This record gives sequence, structure tokens and C-alpha cells, in this order.
Amino acid sequence: MRWPLASSLVVLLLSRPGAASAQQAKPARDTTLETGVSAGEADAEPKARRLVKWNEFDGKFLTLRVGAGFLVDYATYAQDDASKQHFTLDPGFKIRDSRIMIRGRFKTKRRITYQAGFMYDGYTDTWFLRQTGIMVAVPEAWGHFWVGRAKEGVSLNKIMVGYDGWTEERFTFSDAIPLLADGVKWLGYLPSRHLIWNVGWFTDVFSEGQSFSYFDHQIGARAAWVPMVSDTAGTLLHIGFAYQDGKPNQDTLRVKSKPEDSASPNFIDTGKFPATRARLYGPEIYYRRGPWLFGTEYYWDKVSSPQTGNPVLQGGDVSVSWLVTGETRSYNTVGGYFRAVSPRKSIFEGGPGAWEAVLRFSYSDLDAGTLQGGKFWRITPMVNWHLSDNARLELVYGYGTLDRFQVKGKTQFFQTRLQLQL
Repeated sequence: MRWPLASSLVVLLLSRPGAASAQQAKPARDTTLETGVSAGEADAEPKARRLVKWNEFDGKFLTLRVGAGFLVDYATYAQDDASKQHFTLDPGFKIRDSRIMIRGRFKTKRRITYQAGFMYDGYTDTWFLRQTGIMVAVPEAWGHFWVGRAKEGVSLNKIMVGYDGWTEERFTFSDAIPLLADGVKWLGYLPSRHLIWNVGWFTDVFSEGQSFSYFDHQIGARAAWVPMVSDTAGTLLHIGFAYQDGKPNQDTLRVKSKPEDSASPNFIDTGKFPATRARLYGPEIYYRRGPWLFGTEYYWDKVSSPQTGNPVLQGGDVSVSWLVTGETRSYNTVGGYFRAVSPRKSIFEGGPGAWEAVLRFSYSDLDAGTLQGGKFWRITPMVNWHLSDNARLELVYGYGTLDRFQVKGKTQFFQTRLQLQL
């Protein structure tokens, strides 16, 4: 574990409390059609409080901002004998994520923004090019067009930047859904009808062989009706549906996921099996009332694989979050996703930061046809302490059961995460 790196980031991000305390309460963020979404979508959301300004450039032809993020995890476990038959889990530290992002906009009459992202993924222990491309506002077509590497647009939980979620990791089956791809995406917003959508076509011409590349080519679509809308306060209802249709690489598919713990091996895993098509679909429903947020997503993955009985894999979650200190998690009405929590008064302004209590239940079933990928459920109570817009500490307990190969093992997870952003 590289504690000097972590310590350096702590100093970098938190050594200017005086500058932070001079900031006033943040204004409501603009989510009109022209300014609501930038290249990179949720990854490009600005922080409500700017800790430093030396990483920004405002030139004659373009603006530029350099950002960074760092996640370090620690986990330990308690396993019963059956769980140890599946895996032996060792406690320890893990760098989950390190990333550098460059983003800005061109000073043209039509709004054009850009982003380049570089990420170290602790899951795969590799660096790779993350969301990188250009977003063009096209109000004549009720939205924006993206060209480049992007999140495919399936699942609110996936579209949100991982740093902004209410849990340490996305729910188990969500991490089995492909995340990134190269292509073209249309993001639309029709406020008079309370409709949000995105439709994309993607290919693996530039990403062949990378860990996130599942398909030779695919389409992804998501639509949401948001009849009760308040970006930053009060009540909000989001009802959406997502669909993805892809041709697996080399007519072979593998669906797998970790148990919402970055240091663990894949608990559920179909292994590689022959497949010519995979169609994923499912609903997402979220309801926010002030500091309370309730949500659920559930997906079915229907795979064309006569050799394995054309399996239908499935999974989802139910979650509730309560911001004990009274903040409301804001929402981007153009992109259709929730933002990070911003404390009313950070600890560097003499306040308590924001405290958030979370409870989630997740379920995944990769036993279908002749596949024995396993069934796994986990219940996770946890507490988030948002010290400021740039720092967060997570304390997590999880209890999970893996049923695979006629062995049902129970595992307790004790996890913590330090999150730093610039």
C-alpha cells in the first residue's frame, strides 16, 4: 500500500481550509438544455465549491480544467466453513481507483465540450483510457450528441460517476453490465413532457481485448419519465427503463462480478460460454423526498446460446439513503442521474460535513440453462461521512450468501474507503 501517495493527496486537497471557508453556500446548478450536460456526462460535473484554481485555464479559444480522484479501500472478513470452500479471503488495503481528467469547452457559438480521462482500475490492476470525446449541443434535436468513449447509458447507477454513489460499490449484478464503449450517443431532454433519453451505437474497433469490452458492437438505450422534478430540493420521482442489445466478442460471453468489494475475487461467474447475442433490459425507479432517497433497479440478460439452453441471467437491488444532517442529493434533469452530496457546511468551514446512512439489499442469479454462475445476495448497512465536496470516508458492513456448486457459504464484510477528489 502506497501511503505516501495517499498522504500527498490528503495534503493537496485539504491543506487550504482557509480558501474553502471563504466560499459562500453553493448556488443551484444550471441544468438547462444548453448547460446541463458536458462531455463525459456525470464524470464532468463541476464541484460546488472550488478548492483550488491553479488547475484551470480560461483561454481565447477554449477552457481547460484538470481534475483527479483517488480511492483506497481496506477490507477484512468473517467466513463460515462453506464460504471458505468457495474462496479464502485475506484482509488488506487496495488502491481501488486513481484517475486524471482533462475537460473544458470550446468558445464557439454552439456549445461544444470535451473530456479526456485516464484511470487506474484496481479491479484489473491496469491503466486505461476512460471517457474521452466531444459533446455537441444540438437544441434542434432536443439534446446533445457525443462522439468518443463513453458510458453506454444503461442504468442510472452506472451513468453516475462511481465517486458520487451512495454505496461503496455498485450492486453486484450492475457490475456485470458492460460500462464503457466507443461510439456515438444521442442524449435528449424534453422538459415539457418530463422525458429524458439516451440512445447509442458502439463498436470495439479501438477497445478490442480490453477488460470492459464485451461486444463486437451493440446498441444501448435508456428513457425516463420524471413527472415530479426539483433539481436540488424537495420531491422527485424518476421512472426509467433501459435496453441493451449486443453481439458478444468472438461469439463468446462471460458474465461475472465481485461481491461489492474491490479486494474480493469474482463471487458470481458463468465462465466463458458460446453466445451470439445478449439482450439486457430492466426498470429503474427512484423517489427522493428531501434528505430521503429510495431506489431500485432490476435487470434481465437474455442470452442467445443454444449450447447452454439460452439462459436468462438476472439481478438488481433495493436501497434507501438518509442524509441525517439534512442535505438533499441533487439531480441532473438533463442527464437523468443523481449528483454527489455537497455538505451544507464542510468540516473545513467549522461544520459537521454531511452524514449519510444507507441500507441496500442486492440479489444476483447467474444459474440459468446449463450455467452455474451462482446466486448471491447481500445486505449492506453503511455510513458515509462527506467531510467536504472533495473528501469522503465510508464505513461499511455487509452480510452475503453465495450459493454455487451446491455449496451455500456465508460471508461478513467489514470495509472502509477513503475518497479524495480535485
